[in-house]
Amino acid sequence: MRMGRALIALVVASVLAAGALAPAASAHPASTRAAAPSTYERAIPPLTDSRGRTLTLRGWNVEDKANRGEAALSAITERHFRDLRAHGFNFARLLVFWDDLEPRRGQYSERYLRKIERILGWAHRHRIHVLIDAHQDVFGPAFGHRGIPEWATRTDGLPFTPNPDDWFSEYFQPAVQRAFTHLYEDPDLQRAQTAMWQVLAERFRGHPAVIGYDLINEPMGELREGEDLATAARRIEAQHLTPMYNRLARAVRAKDRSTWLFVEPTPIVGEGVPTGLGRIHDSRTVYAPHFYNTAMEAGADYDPDAGWIEAYETAVTAYPARYGMPVVVGEWGPLNNSLPNMGRFYREAVASLNRYSSGWAGYVWCYGGGYCAVDERGRFRTNKERTATPYAPAVAGTVRSDTYDADSRSYRLAYRAAARPGVTELSLPPSAKGWRVSVTGRAAHVVGRAPYGGRVAVLAWPGSEVAVTVREAGPHG
Repeated sequence: MRMGRALIALVVASVLAAGALAPAASAHPASTRAAAPSTYERAIPPLTDSRGRTLTLRGWNVEDKANRGEAALSAITERHFRDLRAHGFNFARLLVFWDDLEPRRGQYSERYLRKIERILGWAHRHRIHVLIDAHQDVFGPAFGHRGIPEWATRTDGLPFTPNPDDWFSEYFQPAVQRAFTHLYEDPDLQRAQTAMWQVLAERFRGHPAVIGYDLINEPMGELREGEDLATAARRIEAQHLTPMYNRLARAVRAKDRSTWLFVEPTPIVGEGVPTGLGRIHDSRTVYAPHFYNTAMEAGADYDPDAGWIEAYETAVTAYPARYGMPVVVGEWGPLNNSLPNMGRFYREAVASLNRYSSGWAGYVWCYGGGYCAVDERGRFRTNKERTATPYAPAVAGTVRSDTYDADSRSYRLAYRAAARPGVTELSLPPSAKGWRVSVTGRAAHVVGRAPYGGRVAVLAWPGSEVAVTVREAGPHG
């Protein structure tokens, strides 16, 4: 979301007026405590693959917002996927733009489709699952950003004033808000958006790298007079986003019957506001909120006593628990990751995300400063190395527990092996000290060796209870 300072007062005041934020904790930092398991853990199903294995996705967004036209996507190279894999990640959320795909109405760019296809080829080579994200920022190029084409932008002559120092505040400009309303309500624009998604689904259905389609990034809408932001968000989600997602789901399914569909609430969920989304009538739908905090996005340090992570977790789990949908968080990660409390934030955020989600994609895998995960030489920037932990990308069975202790650098997985033989995969990030893997269970054993990072497999007797422990070795290995 990357919200600026000028918007903090509006967001927080609106959300507090709606009673959506949880009170701050006192005796103990709220964000270190998990919500009661009975509230959601048994109700939120896992993401699964074609073999029925429980999947965990860990990775980063991959993007090229700077280049367009013939140069579109040129900033993304095979190095992105090779390095993701080398650090133990298995997931990339790939940003694509409707304005590049269909620069003129009804004329789709074959060059752009081929570039996406080349990127997917790199991802498949390095065993990275890809989520194709139809991205927009401040609607699109009509307002100096990327996303929905200018020919699909209708403002009714309402004003727009750019604010480059706080670009997210531009979402609240009258012209931008009206453009969203027309996208949601005008039949010809509905048909155009449907057709765009059918082009993508028909082209990439069955591609071995593609795990899902994110139908629109951070959708927003038009506030009504006298309406606070939290109330507006829930109304937009109920009245505009729900029918749009059902419409797009039907369109995609006409071309692709099996790929997961990812649906997002408005970004206001980041302040602990439960979504107003309704049922999406598709059995392979994933809830894909983003995990941003307004104060931290404006440059503030993490406040462990504010209760934000707890409020977010409580709010974000209600919807998928109600409708039985897996959760994958599509974006997260602060800009100023080296502030004093950021080490604690990363530790507590990862623990929270792992409690209820099937995975996440940090923002963003690039080589440099700002939000980039790594520097020009490919080394993690401060605290972002905390995202690279041991995990199980695929479990052939029912997961009983799945925990990582950041202090001891140890990972524990317990599961009941499936009735049919299957392979459970473990991913170990690079470690100079090395990793030790132990497993218990009937006929359970580890296949392969990756003492300093890589992938290993676990095999076990069908139906048996299996426990896996991964520990980082001491200084002498």
